[in-house]
Amino acid sequence: MDDQTRTELEAAAFRTLVAHLRSRNDVQNIDLMNLAGFCRNCLAKWYAAAAKERDIPDLDYEAAREIVYGMPYAEWRERFQKEATPEQQAEFAKNQSGH
Repeated sequence: MDDQTRTELEAAAFRTLVAHLRSRNDVQNIDLMNLAGFCRNCLAKWYAAAAKERDIPDLDYEAAREIVYGMPYAEWRERFQKEATPEQQAEFAKNQSGH
C-alpha cells in the first residue's frame, strides 16, 4: 500500500471514530479513559499537536476540541457531561498512575 492510500484510510478511520463519538454523547470521557486510556480530549490534543507540527496556528486545542466534539466544549459539557461517580474516579486514579 502506498503512503497516500494509507493516509487516506487513516483519515477515513479517524473521521468515522469522531462521528461515532459525537453520536454517543451518553459515553462519558471518564468511561473512555477507564476502558481505553484515551478520551475525546486526548483526540483533540493529538489533533492540535499535529497542527502545531505543521505550523497551523489557527488550530489550537480549543479549535480541535470543537472538531472532535462537534460543538464548543463548554456546550458539550453543559448538555452531556455527568458528574463522575466515586467508583469512576477511583478507577481513573488507579489507571492514571503511569499515564
